[in-house]
Amino acid sequence: MPRIVLALIWLFSDYLDTVYQTKLWPMLGFLFLPLTTLAYAFAMHFGAMQWTPIGIVAVVTAVLVDLGLFHTGRSARGRGAKAITVKGVKVG
Repeated sequence: MPRIVLALIWLFSDYLDTVYQTKLWPMLGFLFLPLTTLAYAFAMHFGAMQWTPIGIVAVVTAVLVDLGLFHTGRSARGRGAKAITVKGVKVG
């Protein structure tokens, strides 16, 4: 979902252009840390291009969520499907 929001903001507004000087950072953010890219843009707009406590909390939280999503995806792929057994009968 953050990638969809980031793409829509990038296509239909100049919200990211005022924060990022080049198109490279939003593109890298789209690929690797989309929520962090959005949070940084919010933090810079909220604080008038200055860091504020709310901006710092937003960016740190976004980084943790982005990294947590990467970890969850990797661990879920590695587990594979497990059999479900109820009272000794395999049901799934």
